[in-house]
Amino acid sequence: MNTLITRSEELVALGAEQGFPHFLASGTLFRSWARVATSGVTEEIIGDMRRGLAMKQATGAEIKVPYFLGLLSEAHLKAKEGGEALRLVKVALERVNQTAERWFEAELHRLRGEALRQSLELDDTEASAEASFWRALAVARDQGARLWELRAATSLASLWRDQGKRTEARDLLAPVYGWFTEGLDTPILQDTKVLLDQLA
Repeated sequence: MNTLITRSEELVALGAEQGFPHFLASGTLFRSWARVATSGVTEEIIGDMRRGLAMKQATGAEIKVPYFLGLLSEAHLKAKEGGEALRLVKVALERVNQTAERWFEAELHRLRGEALRQSLELDDTEASAEASFWRALAVARDQGARLWELRAATSLASLWRDQGKRTEARDLLAPVYGWFTEGLDTPILQDTKVLLDQLA
């Protein structure tokens, strides 16, 4: 992640120096997202992400906006602000339907499920979250997007673990995790392995 921060700062500098607003906006967003991953979420980082997104949208850009909304939503989830995360995902999914830019759609449905899990005031939170995770799985499978399928399966298995459905959770997650033979030291796969060990 330190490399990503360095590269993002270079992109910000290049965008500012050459007057490329798209590069400046993207670099600002990527730098903030990398900082969340390395040092945790803060109001300052979320503010930087919002400024980057505003810069991106000010150019009239449509491409990657759902993705950047998803990154901002995930930052709010890490800040335990499920309501705002849910609002952002709703906007992102509306943009997906408007633009048909669907490569990040599965992950947006997963983030919606995670935001619903944090929104404890909703009566049907768990059922709605589970439906979102299933939708994420379906979209990922339809697209052949193995990483998004792993993410969705991990979220659903975590929900089932908390509901006491440990066998169902392991049966869902183990074969998806088994597809991966490389990158096992990456945070996503390490988190999945921790969950699988808990389900053993």
